[in-house]
Amino acid sequence: MISPLAYIDPEAKIGENVEIGPFVFIDKNVVIGDNNVIMPNANILYGSRIGNGNRIFPGAVIGAIPQDLKFHGEETTAEVGDNNTIRENVTINRGTAAKGKTVVGNNNLLMEGVHVAHDTIVGNGCIIGNQTKMAGEVIIDDNAIVSGVVLMHQFCHVGSYVMIQGGCRFSKDIPPYIIAGRDPIAYCGINIVGLRRRGFTNEQIEIIHNAYRIIYNSGKNVTEAIAQIKAEMPMTPEIEYIISFVENSQRGIIR
Repeated sequence: MISPLAYIDPEAKIGENVEIGPFVFIDKNVVIGDNNVIMPNANILYGSRIGNGNRIFPGAVIGAIPQDLKFHGEETTAEVGDNNTIRENVTINRGTAAKGKTVVGNNNLLMEGVHVAHDTIVGNGCIIGNQTKMAGEVIIDDNAIVSGVVLMHQFCHVGSYVMIQGGCRFSKDIPPYIIAGRDPIAYCGINIVGLRRRGFTNEQIEIIHNAYRIIYNSGKNVTEAIAQIKAEMPMTPEIEYIISFVENSQRGIIR
């Protein structure tokens, strides 16, 4: 299962049933779990932590040092969970002193050429399209779909169950359950198809839609809109998440 043409540092820890192709490089201070497939020419560098059941395609680089001039060799990690598909030429840098780690959760698809910068956190069940680039300390919540060639400013937060149109760029947060697109990027409605596919009921979808009508179509500023939602709408988990997301947004939400 391990090609004789691969290099594996003696200090690396490799789990059971791991397939490692030719010309793979696995550095010291690397931990790789069980049932992974690491294809030819992938690089798993110092500080990488790989869970179970992942497929890592040729040319991927996990654990390279951050592209951040403030990094001075701190002991940090790049952590990948379970059952991810990491396609060709994906780069996942390790963390800096800011958070200490970069994290990709479970059951994600990172398509060709995706860049996950230092201290970024990608949740579970996300699909990230070809050549999409995340700057440092981006947060993407669970079940987000980000199309290809999307550029994310550092510190941005992307909510769960969003759909982001290909070719977008943004420097503000994208709240959950919505479609974001156009140029400049803007709110384009809620992600009805995606929510139905994920099992949301018509009642849940209507409540989410009503909340965003207040935020985006009432003419109120964000503070006034959130106050109206709190006063008039039932505090379902979806509404609580929207309120928390907006109130805790450091960069402000897209309009």
